Amino acid sequence: MDQSALEEYILSHIDEEGELLSTLYRDANVHLLRPRMISGHLQGRILKMFCRMLKPMRVLEIGTYTGYATLCMAEGLAEEALIHTIEINDEMEDFIQKYLSRSPDREKIRVYFGDAMEIIPTLEDLFDLVFIDADKRLYSDYYDLIFPKVRKGGLILADNTLWDGKVLEMPESADRQTKGILEFNEKVKNDGRVEKVILPLRDGLTMIWKK
Repeated sequence: MDQSALEEYILSHIDEEGELLSTLYRDANVHLLRPRMISGHLQGRILKMFCRMLKPMRVLEIGTYTGYATLCMAEGLAEEALIHTIEINDEMEDFIQKYLSRSPDREKIRVYFGDAMEIIPTLEDLFDLVFIDADKRLYSDYYDLIFPKVRKGGLILADNTLWDGKVLEMPESADRQTKGILEFNEKVKNDGRVEKVILPLRDGLTMIWKK
């Protein structure tokens, strides 16, 4: 089966991403070093659909990068809902603000630049939805930090949990990112406080529901 043709078929039969997001995507692929880190069209529509279905009022995103996923989630939120999104690389600020400022959903978004491990404890909201897509070495730390801040019945989404298939291999001693993903996957597997499933979407998306 031709996977690229299948992907094209899928993308041609789901909602379009819209001009703002497609422009952002092209801009990232031309000017950024790691454009494949962007959620992209399919995952973006899935994130929006999660927000449509769950109707979260407070969302936390760890790892803004370009703001693509942020904008997708904001599209699916009610007018009075709010996303707190954290990006450690302040050099991304101009890129992020260029597109957030053009979005009709910009009032739903609050961007923080700095270390998520330091910023999250300062946020007072109880979150309905958390999307983790940042430093893979710290996934377990993020999970432990945000868990008390997720309401019962809330959903945690963790991206890249199949990590290019490296989860099936013995990681090199210096490969802390793969080790981080493996540690996180085992932690979630053994956590009786949640129900969980891994979707084989792109690079793996884990859904974690807090009992």
